[in-house]
Amino acid sequence: MKKTTSIAIFLLFIFCISCNTSDQQYLTIKPEVLKDKIAGGWAGKMAGVTYGAPTEFRAQGRTYDDSIKWKPADIKGSMWQDDIYVQLTFLMAMDKYGIDAPAKKFQEMFAKAGYPLWHANMQARKNYFDSIFAPLSGSPEYNIHADDIDFQIEADYIGFMCPAMPNTASAIAEKIGHIMNYGDGVYGGIFVAALYSEAYVQTDIRKIIEKALKSIPQESDYYKAVKDVIVLYDHYPSDWRAAWQELENKWGNVDICGAGSPFNIDAKLNGAYIVMGLLYGQGDPVKTLEISTRCGQDSDCNPSNALAVLGVIKGFSGLPPEMQEGVKAIGDSLFIHTTYSFNSAVEATYKYAVDLISKSGGKITEKKISVIPEAPVSPSLEVSFPGLVFYRSVTVFDKSSWKFTGKWNVYQTGSEDQRHDQSMWSESAGDEAEISFTGTGISLKGNWWRDGGKADIYVDGNLSRSIDTYYFFANQQHTESIWHVTNLAPGDHKVKIVVKGEKRPESTGSRVYLTSATIFKTEPKHNEDFKFSFEK
Repeated sequence: MKKTTSIAIFLLFIFCISCNTSDQQYLTIKPEVLKDKIAGGWAGKMAGVTYGAPTEFRAQGRTYDDSIKWKPADIKGSMWQDDIYVQLTFLMAMDKYGIDAPAKKFQEMFAKAGYPLWHANMQARKNYFDSIFAPLSGSPEYNIHADDIDFQIEADYIGFMCPAMPNTASAIAEKIGHIMNYGDGVYGGIFVAALYSEAYVQTDIRKIIEKALKSIPQESDYYKAVKDVIVLYDHYPSDWRAAWQELENKWGNVDICGAGSPFNIDAKLNGAYIVMGLLYGQGDPVKTLEISTRCGQDSDCNPSNALAVLGVIKGFSGLPPEMQEGVKAIGDSLFIHTTYSFNSAVEATYKYAVDLISKSGGKITEKKISVIPEAPVSPSLEVSFPGLVFYRSVTVFDKSSWKFTGKWNVYQTGSEDQRHDQSMWSESAGDEAEISFTGTGISLKGNWWRDGGKADIYVDGNLSRSIDTYYFFANQQHTESIWHVTNLAPGDHKVKIVVKGEKRPESTGSRVYLTSATIFKTEPKHNEDFKFSFEK
């Protein structure tokens, strides 16, 4: 759809600014228009995630240049997408406990849901069952995925229900976001929610982005990454690939989760791809989808967010007819693991929007909804891993770095004729594994499995904490960071793992598996002095 057509449609349904006798300024919208825009947001989310799904993480540190084959009937695949059903779990928690329920209630419902999780979400679930509750469950002390994309892809419903009310959205986002994230990870969700909140008010995509940025701290790296996209767009207005390369040069290696590899699930880089798709897409749904997908990395989530923004701007009725038909065809089908369909999610989101508007001082009548617009205020600055950068990885089979004492065994994986050493494990109380390293942080990787047991971790002779490596929720088991520490003084350190020979009741064993260690160092001015090629 052409940009001029988009504006014409918007002007047909536009908010009208009016003042009542007490000079209170309102933004007014017809109930059917508000519902249409909410439906557009959900539909954009569904279409976008299925458009990019075949490309997810197929391009890491590069653009995706293969053909993208998508048809509106593919929207049916959104029924099985975690981008949808995870956030609907939080909507279901609102239904059950109320929108003002404590974060622990939302974390509980999310943790006990019967589906697999990954990264920050999985750690938040693990933390719940280890009695580490929000906001600690998302904190960098207990979640090495604190800056990951998880909340960013689950905050849509918050923005959808907060038209022109970014502060109301931020208050909800701060509570839910800290279940699994912190710092830039939370700001990603706040920013996305603010995009939707502002998309109710105007059509100018750049203005929407710049206004949404006011909802997060200027000092945050997330803010800086998005601002960089705007700078790059101004310099390369017709060459998104040149802008992408400049962005990659600066922000491509900031992911703590994927440290040492081209894999990047960090919220700020993927958030920058959302913005790149919006700016270079220029209001065209197909062009927006293609660019945000071809930027790579988490390339189903990013086009999903980008098209949802256009969905709110245009409304469901303003999306391409074939997309509308694709959504209508499954409108009453339930998303897996939820009690919601597209149609019922739109109705519930509309109901919460009306309630929030009323609670915020707005007025609701049968023919008109009047919203008091909020001037965005950013939260205080949080930094998950200040200055932390990848230094090196050390496998447990590197005898120059690791020392094992006791009855440690080699665990092998692979087919019978292609076995390879995967990890070292022990279940004997008192067995020790020790690693010496130089740096300011370390993450120990091992296997979270159904037979996982407990261990004590010591740093430079002092007990850090005890860990439990059992994990088999939703029949899932993983090689994962089983413990980490950052903010150590620069220099030499020693970490010791002492097996306890103990387990939780549901575990089938008391094994502690170790696969490797990722070592970090600190560069306080990392990225601060970076200049784009045209600035040098």
